[in-house]
Amino acid sequence: MKPQAISAYTLVTALGDGLAPTLAALLASRTGLAHRSFETADVQTWLGVVDGLDQAPVAPAVDQKNPWSVFEGRLAPYDCRNNRLAARALQVDGFGHRVQAAAARYGAHRVGVFLGTSTSGILQTEVAYRHRDPTTGALPASLHYAHTHNNYSVSRYVRDALGLQGPAAVISTACSSSAKVFAAAARMMALGLIDAAVVGGVDSLCMTTLYGFKSLELLSPDICRPWDAQRNGLSLGEAAALALLERQPQAACGWLLGAGESSDGHHMSSPHPEGAGAAMAMRAALDQAGLKPGDVDYLNLHGTGTPGNDAAEDKAVCDVFGTNLPCSSIKGFTGHTLGAAGGVEALISLLALQHGFMPAGLNLQQPDSTLNAAYLPALQMQKLRVVASNSFGFGGSNCCLVLGAAT
Repeated sequence: MKPQAISAYTLVTALGDGLAPTLAALLASRTGLAHRSFETADVQTWLGVVDGLDQAPVAPAVDQKNPWSVFEGRLAPYDCRNNRLAARALQVDGFGHRVQAAAARYGAHRVGVFLGTSTSGILQTEVAYRHRDPTTGALPASLHYAHTHNNYSVSRYVRDALGLQGPAAVISTACSSSAKVFAAAARMMALGLIDAAVVGGVDSLCMTTLYGFKSLELLSPDICRPWDAQRNGLSLGEAAALALLERQPQAACGWLLGAGESSDGHHMSSPHPEGAGAAMAMRAALDQAGLKPGDVDYLNLHGTGTPGNDAAEDKAVCDVFGTNLPCSSIKGFTGHTLGAAGGVEALISLLALQHGFMPAGLNLQQPDSTLNAAYLPALQMQKLRVVASNSFGFGGSNCCLVLGAAT
């Protein structure tokens, strides 16, 4: 694979809006999770909620230079929690303007949009069902399914808000979704179909997610503790993670060196117990990058905090990299952001590359003696050249990204 430049990126999570608060929280080993409620759900758990999304962005008038700032005019049908989260990400770190500058250089038709999501705007439909017509059962006319609930809506919104005209798609492969979009965009660029792409993921909380994971008995009543001997489930979160890939950037924040994908299909919700598919994805990413396991300085684990997932990933990591590669999970910071997780993990890995650190594996109290990977209980400052990022989803959909420093 020819390395693809990442020229801009941004994050909105429970840690805050943008790169600066995210970096500050990571360096301070400060979680964004809190024991709190969400909407009408009563699940008694820790959540990574992005505050302020319940109210639509308000402005005196539509700012033509920032068309994503409010949901008015042609953007009004897109208004939902998930697209509000995407809009927030377009505003911070000047990301939206960076994309529009790329479109001005290459042409709007040469910039694609490839995003991952899992639940999209399901919350909008859940709320709409509370307001059905008592006689006919009809949903309210204010529900715009195609612009909100439909999985494609987030890419459609970003494309429309930024005035882009290139190809757009959504990948929805559970928790690997927004890692796989990096590979999809890179293939489109290699084919010469586009010169730049907005990639990443957006996923927001909803009743389906909260009660669904509770019914699967995967939701921890305690804060998630990846790699801990007493880990008993995950903490859910929501996030938007966006990056700009360019063929000929004016400057690069880092490089996408390789992407490995696999689909083992072992079970609908449980990973292969030996981590077979995960190991395949990691090896494929290294092969595509032209690197050996020893060339990687740090590995950002998927690390959900569930007993089975951590055990399977540990076996896969040790099989590919051995037991000495420093690694950690950032789920203790942001929670598991599902369809946005791959993007969040990749872009926090990029932050680590840029600023020379390896994040702490938060909330580790008693290391699991049956796990053998070199899990980091505390922050370590170290210059990094190459990092890898794992993202694994339900149904055995696996992805590993290999990222390189800008210099």
